[in-house]
Amino acid sequence: MKFSDLGLSDDILQAVSDAGYETPTPIQAKAIPYVLMNRDLLGCAQTGTGKTASFTLPMIDVLSHGRARARMPRSLIIEPTRELAAQVAEQFEVYGKHHKFTLALLIGGVSFDEQNKALDKGVDVLIATPGRLLDHVDRGKVLLNDVKILVIDEADRMLDMGFIPDVEKIVSHLPKIRQTLFFSATMPSEIRRLSKKFLMNPKEVSVDPPASTAETVEQNLVRVAPRGKRDVLRTLLNEEGVQNALVFCNRKRDVDAVFKSMKQHGFNVGALHGDMDQYSRMEILTKFKAGETTLLVCSDVAARGLDIASVSHVFNFDVPTTAEDYVHRVGRTGRAGRKGRAISLVTSEDSRYVDAIIKLIGKDIPELKVDGSAPGPVKSTTVESPAVESPAANNDKPVPVAKRRARKAAPKPPKPAEASEKPRARKPQEKRRPERAASEDHNSPVGLGDHVPAFLLR
Repeated sequence: MKFSDLGLSDDILQAVSDAGYETPTPIQAKAIPYVLMNRDLLGCAQTGTGKTASFTLPMIDVLSHGRARARMPRSLIIEPTRELAAQVAEQFEVYGKHHKFTLALLIGGVSFDEQNKALDKGVDVLIATPGRLLDHVDRGKVLLNDVKILVIDEADRMLDMGFIPDVEKIVSHLPKIRQTLFFSATMPSEIRRLSKKFLMNPKEVSVDPPASTAETVEQNLVRVAPRGKRDVLRTLLNEEGVQNALVFCNRKRDVDAVFKSMKQHGFNVGALHGDMDQYSRMEILTKFKAGETTLLVCSDVAARGLDIASVSHVFNFDVPTTAEDYVHRVGRTGRAGRKGRAISLVTSEDSRYVDAIIKLIGKDIPELKVDGSAPGPVKSTTVESPAVESPAANNDKPVPVAKRRARKAAPKPPKPAEASEKPRARKPQEKRRPERAASEDHNSPVGLGDHVPAFLLR
């Protein structure tokens, strides 16, 4: 099948041909005809299969007729991250170069004034992250009651990042009669529930098993001790023939630590995480796409926001705690039918996460042996208590921990006789109560006699 068989206009076909594409991917071949028919769509396909073009191409055709009014966009695309929103905007510019339509990008880290000016002119396509869009809605700068097409992209990532309440609030501002396109790489029960809430008699399109990884990506595990991760990572970078690579960490502080370590060892490396301002993030991504930076240490903020077809390797410096995140990280390589490589550094503490990943993707991940990797199951480097060892094993000299425990367990020596004959001293509270009752008779409650209940004196 070719793009010309999908019912797209000649201008769109010319733009696709100029971009170097001739054959649609399976998700594009199945989704585009339904979008052109104005049907609601539920699309599920693994990352890197061309989901973005499956809605941008037909939307350009549909929006080629009509005109937008000020502050009233004709279509809305909701993305979970700034990077992915900017990337979708780039695709509209590439495929819509033969059409006259306006586009606005509402993301954080950019001046409100510039975005307001774009909205005032009227936009055919509004691409936004949930938080920034709600900011404009609350300020009355954008009205959503003229939206004809709604696209909710990367819905499972929206769920992971806690954006679903924001998305529901946004949808409440939209007209009831509209076309809704709902895309997700995985289909957990919560996403299925939302699709039933947002879509009307949708056509469901799924080209791969949900939460599967591409067959073009070779995956491996390397078992390491926690303190040996950086050494093993450097060994892999030197031995794997890396063209360019993403190195994923779970925490922002680990991104900074790994970035500094790799830079000290002479690697051409950059860093990307959510605490960076938008200008810095875009500058780093531009350098990585242009090949000026070959290695990018990043958090999961980049797992959904990068669409670089030629990433040769993905390294999981930290195994993701959510199995779905593994699918999205691995999906950064092996895109558009190319070969890719994904290697995860696994410690003994990661066993449950690895088991969840294997269960999700439905296949085992073979182990890879490299210099510095651990033979077999890795033991934690945490110092264990030696109290379980017998004293004979250490020449009858218990270790300090055992000494302290033995002292606590040993019976206390008896007190001296004169000390044992002394009457037990009452607690201060017990001593004060009778004295207070005896010395403050004038404050005693009337009718209770000489004895006053203790609870009245508290």
